[in-house]
Amino acid sequence: MAGCENSEQEIRELTEKKIGVDEARTIETYFSQAGKMRAKLTAPLMYRYQDTLPRVEFPNALHVDFYNDSLQVESVLDALYGRYIEGQKKMYLKDSVVVIQKFNQDTLRCQELWWDQNKEIFYTDKPVKITKKDGTVLPGKGLEASQDFRNIKIINPSQGILPVPESEFTGAAAGDTNIVPDNAFARDSVRPVTDTAKRRP
Repeated sequence: MAGCENSEQEIRELTEKKIGVDEARTIETYFSQAGKMRAKLTAPLMYRYQDTLPRVEFPNALHVDFYNDSLQVESVLDALYGRYIEGQKKMYLKDSVVVIQKFNQDTLRCQELWWDQNKEIFYTDKPVKITKKDGTVLPGKGLEASQDFRNIKIINPSQGILPVPESEFTGAAAGDTNIVPDNAFARDSVRPVTDTAKRRP
């Protein structure tokens, strides 16, 4: 009886699960709720992973415009990284996250933020600061806010109101886990439009 032995590398290659990754560039994606367009996301690069946790990642920054019922932009969001969890329908944002309310110019800055499109809210349990138009900052830890950013609740506000330079409240552009908290992004329709796309093994 002849015997044989596979190398460790051969065994790894035989047993390793191949995860399909779709790559697309120059993304423009629309999100709707109850038949109405609620947001438009643009990003230079998108990866779509088809594995045990189907997800879409935006590793090179993203920008989102949020619309009211009249299709007017009511708030805007920038972040250096975003992950949309398909199935759970929530988006995780991190790194230089900035949300600006267009009507009153209130500006939220934080390093991590969740967006729930079903509930149309933002939330986080991380440190946050809200810069008012009059040049003051409301710091704290943890936040819940409506998508239009008109209703904001800092869960654990810090004591005092801090003055800040004008440059910090005029608006500016742009943390990680696969487990999504139970609070907070659903998508009725997502339509990516790309100028180039390719399939990576």
